[in-house]
Amino acid sequence: MKQSIHAKRMARHHKRNSVPKLNLVSLMDIFTILVFFLLVNSSEVEVLQSNKDIDLPQSIAEKKPDNNLIIMISQDYIIVGGRSIVSVENAVAEEGLNITALADELARRAKNKPYKNEEEATKGRSVTIMGDKSIPYTMIKKVMSTCANSDFRNISLAVNQVPDASAEGLLESAGGEG
Repeated sequence: MKQSIHAKRMARHHKRNSVPKLNLVSLMDIFTILVFFLLVNSSEVEVLQSNKDIDLPQSIAEKKPDNNLIIMISQDYIIVGGRSIVSVENAVAEEGLNITALADELARRAKNKPYKNEEEATKGRSVTIMGDKSIPYTMIKKVMSTCANSDFRNISLAVNQVPDASAEGLLESAGGEG
């Protein structure tokens, strides 16, 4: 059957003005993959409480920190669980290796949190110490000694993990052999 000129013109006009269809299948595939990627990789990140006053030292250690009590040592204060306990100046001024205000706070926290099991009682309670990299070792030693005397013997030191490529430079700057 032959089409009239008018019918041919109308067919051409409809071909030119037809709206292209959006193919959503490939877009949905991309978003599905993206959702699974984000779900799988979101559990890999562990974030410690941070403080802008503390610049952590760097390390090539692989072991992840446990989630436990955090003691932060900044230039000005010793902070336990987000609460300022004593100034560093007062802590340095105390005689011996025990910081009284820190020991009192740790004793209060130990009383509120009994041991979970026999293994924890043997090892001692867990604590993570976050100290600025410019804090003298004598101050960190004093805090560690106070923790150990207060039955917080499972002590971890928080550091920033560096990639393996820069580990050689870190060892060389520390005086070690690469």
